[in-house]
Amino acid sequence: MKTLVRHIGLNALALAVLSGCAATQSSAPVPAVANTEISQPLLAPPSADKPLTLEQIMADPDWMGVSAAGAYWSDDAKSVLFYRQPSASPLRSYYRLGIADGVTEELQLSQLHLASQRGGVLSLDKSRKAYIYQNNLFVKQLDSGKITQLTRQSNSIDGVRFLTNGDLVYWQDTQVFRIHQGAGMVEQLADIQFAKAPDGVKDPDTFLAKQNQRLIKFVAKQHDNAKALEQYKAQLQQQDPTLAAKPFYLGEKDTLAELSVSPDGRYLFLVLQDKSYKGRTDADVMPNYLDAQGHIGMVPVRARVAEDKLPGQRFVVLDLQTHSQKDVTLEGLTGYNEDVLAAVKAENAKAQGKDYHSEPKVRNIRLIEDWGWEQSAIQWQADKNTLAVMLEATDNKDRWIATVDLNNGQFHTQDRLHDDAWINYDHNQYGWLPGTDTLFYLSEKTGYSQLYLKPLGGKEKALTQGKFVVSDITLSPDNQYLYYKANKAHPGKYNVYRVNLNSGKDEQLTHWTGTLDYQLSPKGDALLLTASALTQPNELYLQPIGGELKQLTHDTSKAFADYPWQAPQIIAVPSNHGAGKVYARLYLPQGFGAKRADKYPAVIFNHGAGYLQEVHYGFSDYFREFMFNNLLAQHGYVVLDMDYRGSKGYGRDWRTAIYRNMGHPEVDDLKDGVAWMAQHANIDTKRVGTYGGSYGGFLTFMSLFTAPDLFQCGAALRPVADWAHYNAPYTSNILNTPDDDPLAYSRSSPIEHAQGLKNHLLILGGIEDDNVFFQDSVRMVQHLIELENPHFDMAYYPVEHHGFRQPSSWLDEYRRILRLFETDLKR
Repeated sequence: MKTLVRHIGLNALALAVLSGCAATQSSAPVPAVANTEISQPLLAPPSADKPLTLEQIMADPDWMGVSAAGAYWSDDAKSVLFYRQPSASPLRSYYRLGIADGVTEELQLSQLHLASQRGGVLSLDKSRKAYIYQNNLFVKQLDSGKITQLTRQSNSIDGVRFLTNGDLVYWQDTQVFRIHQGAGMVEQLADIQFAKAPDGVKDPDTFLAKQNQRLIKFVAKQHDNAKALEQYKAQLQQQDPTLAAKPFYLGEKDTLAELSVSPDGRYLFLVLQDKSYKGRTDADVMPNYLDAQGHIGMVPVRARVAEDKLPGQRFVVLDLQTHSQKDVTLEGLTGYNEDVLAAVKAENAKAQGKDYHSEPKVRNIRLIEDWGWEQSAIQWQADKNTLAVMLEATDNKDRWIATVDLNNGQFHTQDRLHDDAWINYDHNQYGWLPGTDTLFYLSEKTGYSQLYLKPLGGKEKALTQGKFVVSDITLSPDNQYLYYKANKAHPGKYNVYRVNLNSGKDEQLTHWTGTLDYQLSPKGDALLLTASALTQPNELYLQPIGGELKQLTHDTSKAFADYPWQAPQIIAVPSNHGAGKVYARLYLPQGFGAKRADKYPAVIFNHGAGYLQEVHYGFSDYFREFMFNNLLAQHGYVVLDMDYRGSKGYGRDWRTAIYRNMGHPEVDDLKDGVAWMAQHANIDTKRVGTYGGSYGGFLTFMSLFTAPDLFQCGAALRPVADWAHYNAPYTSNILNTPDDDPLAYSRSSPIEHAQGLKNHLLILGGIEDDNVFFQDSVRMVQHLIELENPHFDMAYYPVEHHGFRQPSSWLDEYRRILRLFETDLKR
């Protein structure tokens, strides 16, 4: 399910903001924009001699600069590698940037397999690195840089690891292979067959068969010969060391989901899944009206949460030494059979005039799939056969870290994280401290993602504590530190820290005002940062541990850098609905006057994804909306961009405030935003509009339907209209499933509240959207037609997906949004 779009929000281009090289600025590092959380007075923005135009800000974003992406360290830490990809191009160009000389060179296609690879595994002594490039296996001697290609084939391979003796293993389809480092021999370690085991030669067991054996010597001889040949093959398999291992037969019902080999090569841990589950049915299709052949093409899409029945998984240990197999039982997982949805089911049953009786039942349990990590949920200790796995229940209420008894086929719970709402699909990193029986991991058990240690059989220990979010753990090469990213000083300011595993000392390593991602160098002496500020897109920086920050790239174009962009002011809106304070970005009209007699019109932008952080001191992932909000301010609007409840970066309670009630706490937050602007930004509350895409489009629906006097108009882009039609991995977290919790879907789906619409609604969507289906908008429009509601318009885009790709589509869409605001809010 790696390719499934998990949650709604950023358009495809926004996640790869500004790729490629354009005109550059000065070579001096660009400082982060200093800003503080403000109350009053509000300051007017800088004046712009040349007003923005929609044609400019919705153009191909390469005019802003094509920035370095996917940056990582070379194996020798002497250079940084990255790629650039212009927004309209399917191709990437790869580069190497020297740390000492600052020279950037483009890598030729013939060099790519020789370049240091981002992925890969190290041998136990860290002298060699194995990696896969273009489906083939390579090994690099790290001291000399010598690279040896071990396979040349077209079929993909996976699961590469070094064994404790230096041999390499990998798997291909359902076959596991070992490469002996001395002789170079390739040995088939395991042949896994998803079929019934052959019956073998059977003795006669019916009257006729026995009679034939007794009376017909030829038949009896054939049977005896077959038995002798079978016994000979069994002896040969047992005694001949040159033969490949005999197959394991695992039945016909399952397929292989994941496989992992123990450090010494003795055990295989298998994760199996019902092969009938496809994540979609033949009915899950959408039409392509501009098919290349001139026909209406039918495009396969994912299943809807109302129909997607995600199964549990089966866990099996294969012992290659004894050629035995054991299913791993679930009984060792604390709460494996609890009815965690009892209260929800009872409430829904009562609403239907029925009773619900709770009973223990084995839950569907699977390997966890964190939506942001690159690691496996299966973690072996580096030098011995101790195995930990991270599991989750498909009801989304529990996450377990468990060790596996390989001999007896049992799980043993090391940590259980339970949440009555849902377990976060972020913040699940974990692993072993080398040379110990201690696990490190992230957990939201205090309400905020924090870092913990736990020895097997011992008590956990918190390495970090506070009301901030910890993520992105990295173990130092000398195993002395755990590095991490956190927003300790302010929810919207991120920096890198490290904690000493011996002393517990925690220290801040970067002092950036904005957002950043980091990679620790292979030597552990420097950080590679991808960092941005409020009006500065991502650039690469070098931060030596304890040294001075150095900017490595200058990819932002001069045209973008020289424009006097308004940096949004970060404010904290007091909540009148029990939420404390809601962080927001504020844009003000040029020449803003807090006491001007003529009050300003206003707009609220709603970010997508739900669980996404927009209000921070870095450059917005919604770069077009950042520019559009600047344009709106130039047109005389006050603009507010809020991290409503459910947004990322504020801890567990903020995240789960929308559980079984999507669209209601968030609209309350928007109400507080309007009230704050009325009190502090001199707006006319009768001239406020809203817009947003994806989850932001959903909020536009909900605000216009459930609080019809809040906004005078709204634009809903690629909006969810009915949560029963969205995908299961995202939606079932928040609303459970429609079968278990129809109340939550009725409460949270805009189509159930459309009768409340009284002001102007503009619906915009791409017909080729395979994330939030265009069918959502079609169903909503038909429902509004049948309600005989005259207050809506619609625009559709035949070639667009969830994230628009064509500049002409972006321009048309935002022309309509601007016209909506100019028509309805200025009078």
